[in-house]
Amino acid sequence: MSTSATPRRARTGDAPPPRTRNSEAEVLRGFLDHLRASVAAKTEGAPEPGVRTPGVPSGTNLLGLLHHLTCVERATFLGERITDWQETFRAAPGDGVAEVVARYREAVRQANKVLDGCTDLGAPVPRPNGPAPRVRWALTHLIEETGRHAGHADILREQLDGATGR
Repeated sequence: MSTSATPRRARTGDAPPPRTRNSEAEVLRGFLDHLRASVAAKTEGAPEPGVRTPGVPSGTNLLGLLHHLTCVERATFLGERITDWQETFRAAPGDGVAEVVARYREAVRQANKVLDGCTDLGAPVPRPNGPAPRVRWALTHLIEETGRHAGHADILREQLDGATGR
């Protein structure tokens, strides 16, 4: 019996994980940055309108995932208030892939600027309003959140156009 597999497209954004012979903060930030780059690369270049097409019954789509991660970055590290987390899984109808990826990268840049000033992982994230999580917790949470959604993005992108890889 012959089996024919669907040919896979080029791998997107493959990169080795960060080195682990550094300080705790460098390791945490290294893994977070690795995941951030992976999820952005997975979304970048994805074709319209498929990037908005739900890949699962819940309605999750690739562009919505990256929009959600942008909101998570901004809420965690910049103190932005989110009133409807479900809504963060939907990019605006007029937003294209390039705009959503650019906004995500800008949120990451701003978050990293905040983190650059954090020397104590046990201190609260310095943000303008309300109680803030400790830096260690925030980094760990973002690694978990970004990693989980990077896995979702892997599947959605492969369903969309066959692209695989980190």
